[in-house]
Amino acid sequence: MKKAFTLPTCKTCQKIFDDLTPESKGCDIINIKEEGISASDLDLMKQHVGSYEALFSRRAIKFRSMGLADKNLSEKDYRTLILSEYTFLKRPVFLFENSVTVGSRKIEVERARELLG
Repeated sequence: MKKAFTLPTCKTCQKIFDDLTPESKGCDIINIKEEGISASDLDLMKQHVGSYEALFSRRAIKFRSMGLADKNLSEKDYRTLILSEYTFLKRPVFLFENSVTVGSRKIEVERARELLG
């Protein structure tokens, strides 16, 4: 299983996918805005990274507009927010059978390249 969770309009994601081609071929690409994130995929991601908070994007505009920056969020809150609003998932996320890479940091992109290879 190889899945990539992304937002096609995200310039950072576009750059990463351009860089990873042709490695990204053979990977199911999930448009999180149109298709959303399934609870089972999110739970599998969490198993690999250890927490829903590690998958949560605090850079999302809604994070501040919803007043979440002032709240003490639980793991259950992070899960619920990611499932209800696609912008709360850090991106891109590459989900593999036994691993996951989260976000656009250079180390994560290089790890995704290795796992896609």
